[in-house]
Amino acid sequence: MTKIDTNSPETVLPTPSHTVGPFYGHALPFPGGGDVAPLGHPDTITLQGHVLDGQGNPLPDALLELWGAGPDGRLSRTDGSMLRDAASGGFLGRNGVEFTGWGRVQTDAAGHWTARTLRPGARGESAPYISLCVFARGLLVHLFTRIYLPGDDAALAADPLLGRLDQARRGTLIAEEQGQGAYRFDIRLQGEGETVFLEFQ
Repeated sequence: MTKIDTNSPETVLPTPSHTVGPFYGHALPFPGGGDVAPLGHPDTITLQGHVLDGQGNPLPDALLELWGAGPDGRLSRTDGSMLRDAASGGFLGRNGVEFTGWGRVQTDAAGHWTARTLRPGARGESAPYISLCVFARGLLVHLFTRIYLPGDDAALAADPLLGRLDQARRGTLIAEEQGQGAYRFDIRLQGEGETVFLEFQ
C-alpha cells in the first residue's frame, strides 16, 4: 500500500476550489434555473448579457447565481419551487408558482446568459438591486457584484455603495434598459470596463 503525504503540496490531490474549473458546470445547472419569476407575474423582468474575460472574449462555461427581493422589497422565505422526478429524484424544473428570489444560470457557447425574475423593491437606504455571484474559468474564488436597474435616478444617486464609486465604475453596476421589461448586464471579469466586484468580510 502506498502512503500519500497529505501535508506536502506536491502530493495533495487538487479539489475544485484549488483547480481552474469548470467543475461547477457539471451538476449545478438545472432546468429552469433562470425562471425565477412565477408564470404570468406582472412585475417580471428579463435580465440578459454576456460574461467576458479581460480581452473581451465571451466565456462559454461561466455560472451565475442571482438573489433578489420581491417588488415589496422583502426577501422571500419560500422553501423552494423545484419539481423533482419521483423515480430518479432529479430536477424537472420549477413549478412556476413560488417566488424564491434565487436563480442559477449557465452561459451558452457565446458566453450569453438570461434569467427572468421580479423587479426588486428598495431595501433600506439602497436602491433596488439584484445580487449576483459569478463562477468562471480562471477564478479560484467566486466573485460577488450587484445589478442595479435604471429608472429611479434619485434612488441610484442616494445609494451608499454607488455613491462611493466614480461615474465610470458606477456604470458597470447599472443594467441597460432595452424596453418591454428587458435589461442587459454584461459582466467583464478584468481589464478595461471591469465590473465592480464586492468583498465580504
